[in-house]
Amino acid sequence: MTAKHQMVTPGYLPFDPDPGKPHIVLPAGACDSHCHVFGPANKFPYSPTSSYVPVDAPKELLFKLQEFLGFERAVIVQASCHGTDNSALVDALQASRDTSRGIAIVGPDIDDRELASLHEAGVRGVRFNFVKRLKARQSLEDRLSVVEKIAPLGWHVVIYTEPEEMDEIQPFLEGVDVPVIFDHMGRVPVEKGADCPEFERLERLLTSSDRFWIKVSCPERLSKKGPPYLDADAVSRRLIEILPDRVLFGTDWPHPNMVSHMPDDGLLVDRIARICPDETLRRKMLVDNPTRLYWT
Repeated sequence: MTAKHQMVTPGYLPFDPDPGKPHIVLPAGACDSHCHVFGPANKFPYSPTSSYVPVDAPKELLFKLQEFLGFERAVIVQASCHGTDNSALVDALQASRDTSRGIAIVGPDIDDRELASLHEAGVRGVRFNFVKRLKARQSLEDRLSVVEKIAPLGWHVVIYTEPEEMDEIQPFLEGVDVPVIFDHMGRVPVEKGADCPEFERLERLLTSSDRFWIKVSCPERLSKKGPPYLDADAVSRRLIEILPDRVLFGTDWPHPNMVSHMPDDGLLVDRIARICPDETLRRKMLVDNPTRLYWT
């Protein structure tokens, strides 16, 4: 699984071409609920407004990796490098033969015909980036306009945010009446554990309504200690404990915009045994919850 050489953002690390085989055996129907496809650039160009240009990570490599890791299904999330052009995402969904679902990025001008086409391809939600350092641009009004259009389709919203942005996005959270999934453990400072003010605020929000879901993903972005990311375990375990019916797991392959190190995806999967030793909860996180959200 070698990434094709191309001009990419300086300092951008390519994904691990030779991850270890996980020791854990995932349950039948296991779903990686957060991964991406990028390019190839010669077929699906990257957006000129993107804050980074990634290494190509096409669908063929994703599907091969998923099988190697033990996942039978995937949720492919559109990332900002492709902007609102969801062509690479749709291409991957169509090739997956119903084993994948998608999360798109769309603008407020999208019409019902375009949304219907995305739905037919397997898209089931939209993603909003609230992280200012990643050049988040959409206004609150534009985001709410998009939510109004997707609600009749039964879609949900995926949001990428950080604790310092929670006050600013509160009006958005109060203004939507569709499920909201927080990416990457809400990016709480995992090194502080599950008793810090940032986590306590996230917990209060998550348990305030059954509209809110969370992804236990990206310890490699949040850890201060590096592999095997032990300092992220307390937060991960607590989230699985408090939200067993609304928690998802994702690898975030191919780990866009990582500059410190590139994780071993086999190690990330093996981490499941450590943060979720209970097989009933593990099945909920990997099989039952994504099935209910994406395949029913």
